[in-house]
Amino acid sequence: LLGRLNVQMPLVEDMWTFTAGLSMAISPGKAGELLKPYVVRARTGVPMATTIPALITERLTDGIALLILTATGITTFAADQTIWLIGLALCILAGLAILASERLSLGLLHSIGKFGPLSKIVPKLIEMMQSMRTCVAPISLVWTIFLSVIAWGAECIAFYVIFKGLGVEASWQLCCFLYSAATLAGSVFFGGVGVADGALAGGALKLIKLTSSQAFTAAFLVRIATLWLGVGLGAIAVFKVSHMLG
Repeated sequence: LLGRLNVQMPLVEDMWTFTAGLSMAISPGKAGELLKPYVVRARTGVPMATTIPALITERLTDGIALLILTATGITTFAADQTIWLIGLALCILAGLAILASERLSLGLLHSIGKFGPLSKIVPKLIEMMQSMRTCVAPISLVWTIFLSVIAWGAECIAFYVIFKGLGVEASWQLCCFLYSAATLAGSVFFGGVGVADGALAGGALKLIKLTSSQAFTAAFLVRIATLWLGVGLGAIAVFKVSHMLG
């Protein structure tokens, strides 16, 4: 995404910065990941208004990937909740449609500028909008969604492997649905702490034949492997990034 924005960030530094951002996964809505565009600005001089859209696109494509993975099992395991999935998908499509029209996007931003103090931030919003349009251009968007599906699919497989290790029979489709739906449910909270964990354990108890201890153990282990391991690695990377910034 930085490449699409013509931001010359060395690959190794970008890897350290991206990993450091994992330490912010437990911030509300992962807002703490603004650390990444901040570091890019410090290392390249490119304004955050240009690179924040890359971060937003990351989160957007994560959401789309989770919707895709949830869709693989929602009609089988929670058909009555399909309307919520469709609603979220339509909201995303509406947002992308607005971005696709530069005239409509600019019109909305200029409308915001009519509200007194907000007029001061319109130039920055226009800059962000232009960068966002670059990040969600068709080829860039499809490629990033593909990578997100691979990444989140790997976490679903981790959930499946944990059930196997506990001697619990659970299909990959069910594990994929449970994990992605629980992650979506907890996405707006502090890394989904509490919400996603409860949804994982509660969903398993409802849809799989297992004991309460097995359900909570599976939820606990998969969260260690997919959330807390990343946070720990990110915390280590923060020290390297601090050294990069002097």
